[in-house]
Amino acid sequence: MKLMGSLSIIGWSLILVASSKSPITGQYEMAGRLDPSKDLLLAQFDCKTDVDDLHTVAAFKSLLSQTQYSDIKHHAVAGTYGEQEGLYVPPNSLFELAFGSNWTDAHANFDQAVIKVKNIASQTLAKGGNIWIAEAGQSDFSAALVKKILQENPKLDAKIRIHIVQHSEWNEEVTNKENLAYVKKNCKYHKIADGNAVGNGTPGFRTESFTDWEEKIGDKQLLTLWQHAVELGNRYNGKENRYNNEAITKGGLDFSDLSETCWILGLENISDTKDFFNTFLTIN
Repeated sequence: MKLMGSLSIIGWSLILVASSKSPITGQYEMAGRLDPSKDLLLAQFDCKTDVDDLHTVAAFKSLLSQTQYSDIKHHAVAGTYGEQEGLYVPPNSLFELAFGSNWTDAHANFDQAVIKVKNIASQTLAKGGNIWIAEAGQSDFSAALVKKILQENPKLDAKIRIHIVQHSEWNEEVTNKENLAYVKKNCKYHKIADGNAVGNGTPGFRTESFTDWEEKIGDKQLLTLWQHAVELGNRYNGKENRYNNEAITKGGLDFSDLSETCWILGLENISDTKDFFNTFLTIN
């Protein structure tokens, strides 16, 4: 891929955009801000009430299916919503297709989900790895998760070891205020530019005019995944007073929440939906 092994300067830090093992040393190289040899990437999706999370699941799986990112340890969580009104968008069939058994259903049982993900995260922390949470939604689940982790390990410096990445002001607004204050105080909280817009420093992945996506995907399994994500999105978009995502109504795509994963992996130079597909999904 054209970004593999490239260098980008973000803020004052020099970041190597790669995550494969070096053919010379056999050691893992950094993937942006994440260390693939020990860190855990948690992808959390509220799935309420916008269907954009469905497209984001497909994009997230597409990204981590690439050779240079395939060794990244990750876990997905569905139903990490906050205080917003509206109906849930049932994503289970898509999560099973994308992640197999490597996901947790917080919508079905919030408390059990917190304990399960806490156990997964604690294994990473015990081995010296850090936790990176990509918030495709609100921070309420993250707050409960961090509280459980710190109850078990009160000496953990979560301001260094647990990173929460958020791109949406609306997501912050519909997070319980106490929970939002808690994660900002106790974790390393990164607020990045909104992934719905292009040219603001993070990729913009909401594009109503990108309608020929099926022709761009060269991998049959990923094509099946995207087809299912789009079909589910069309089934629930705007239905029963759910949010009507106009980009999706017009036949386009919206995986704006992937901007956080791109930031974690040092992929801010991906500009938009077309650039993402050309880089990661088109086989030349």
